Amino acid sequence: MIAHKEINKKHNFALIVALAVFMLTAAFIGPSAYVKAVNIYDKIRVLNQIISIVNENYVEPVNWDEALDGAFLGMLDELDPHSSYIPRDHLEGITEQYHGKFEGIGIEFDLLGGYITVISPVVDSPSDRAGLQPGDKIISIDGKDAFGISREEVFTTLRGPKGSAVKIMIKRTGVEDPFEVEIIRDQIPIYSLVASFMIDDETGYMRLTRFASTSAEEVSEAINTLRSKGMSKLIFDLRTNSGGYLEQAVNIADLFITSNDTLVFTNGRKPDMSEVYTANRNQGYGDFAIIVLINRWSASASEIVAGAIQDLDRGLVVGETSFGKGLVQRQWPLKDGSALRVTIARYYTPSGRLIQRPYDKGNRDYYQDFGKKDREEVLDSLRIGKPKYKTKKGREVFGGGGISPDIHIPLIEYNAETNNLLGNPKRLTFNWGTGFANEKKGNWKNVHLFNQEFQVTDEILNDFYSFVGEKEVIFDKGDIGSDKAYIKSVLKAEVAGAIWGRSAYYNVLVSNDPNIRSALPHFEVAKEFLNAN
Repeated sequence: MIAHKEINKKHNFALIVALAVFMLTAAFIGPSAYVKAVNIYDKIRVLNQIISIVNENYVEPVNWDEALDGAFLGMLDELDPHSSYIPRDHLEGITEQYHGKFEGIGIEFDLLGGYITVISPVVDSPSDRAGLQPGDKIISIDGKDAFGISREEVFTTLRGPKGSAVKIMIKRTGVEDPFEVEIIRDQIPIYSLVASFMIDDETGYMRLTRFASTSAEEVSEAINTLRSKGMSKLIFDLRTNSGGYLEQAVNIADLFITSNDTLVFTNGRKPDMSEVYTANRNQGYGDFAIIVLINRWSASASEIVAGAIQDLDRGLVVGETSFGKGLVQRQWPLKDGSALRVTIARYYTPSGRLIQRPYDKGNRDYYQDFGKKDREEVLDSLRIGKPKYKTKKGREVFGGGGISPDIHIPLIEYNAETNNLLGNPKRLTFNWGTGFANEKKGNWKNVHLFNQEFQVTDEILNDFYSFVGEKEVIFDKGDIGSDKAYIKSVLKAEVAGAIWGRSAYYNVLVSNDPNIRSALPHFEVAKEFLNAN
């Protein structure tokens, strides 16, 4: 429990500082701002009074770190859905996700059966070079038993300075005895482009999961690689990409535009927060047609890219109407190691469309609204009376609610039993796939032959169902119904991933993706846009 005198001293000091700032500021502000400052000071006094009463009288000791973090979050919730306070213990993970690198051994992992289980080694990482495989279980680290380890302990034990060593004991399916591997830690890139390959002789595919600090560089390198393989058509998959850095979105959009057109512009309360971002005609690629795939979870930076390509008639946008996040945040570090993200501007597509959805009904409705089954029908009806805009070549588009696709492909919904199997925390498909791959991996020379020759038969599917039963997961396979083909495609992808890595997993999954199959015929129209530019 925090001593009453100590907390009162701290908050009295805070009030003195706030009052001093208020008195100094008041001399330089007009009557209207003066009144607002008085109101803010009154609320600070009330907050101090609440803290004092709670600290002195509440029935149990108060965790003031959590309580005040909650107060900060509540205050920011009143502004908009995307301004936020990031506690110190969350900030490092969030920053790392978008910064693009860390130092360690380089594995994608999960905790399965009490042990660290390798989902996939990061390509060309120390774990990859040491020969770690999907499904490997790390049973000890530097001689210490790793059973029951927490995620936080995984990070503290496996990560470390570049050049330092760690010894891990591996238990591998099909190998009788555990064996030890010494791995020298290195700098590990966190790739945001998780897949890049040719679907066929002409069509390239790229899947970007977030807009991190290295995303534009990753996309540029992938484009060059795919062009060298003969790509004349590209599917750029931004489904479920929730965004990231604005600058990276601008740089990626610039890769597809060969004119000096505006890519996006922002409008803020302060002049220095309003900017116009223009394409550099000398660095765009204009020799392939493009289709951008989006869904209801594509947001923010994804919408900047999709909006620029649509408004400038560079290609087609296919899928569902996107999330509708058109607010720009700036992050400020705070003295205790936490951070504050505040909305500083709204962003607009080249035609002038504001992509931000209304949020006047509160955060609960804002986030629940986009998950409704009839969302697309509701959005269509709401477009009546919405502002209309024109693309560069005169096509009509609408503002006020995300990016509407040129070609609508509805969300495929799977039943509860399917979601239970595929989303189960025991990672049923992965575990089955690694076991099956261990027995069969010598049957195919490469993923291309595997994809052509291997099919998940009903017999193999029943083997998976038996495996699920052994894991004591209750399900009714009779309720799978029409989802059987999808489950088979996931199982096939898991086998490929277990043999050749995560890129192979996506390669096989994409080749059986019904949304991508639906998008491919629309390249005829996308080519018309390319030829007209």
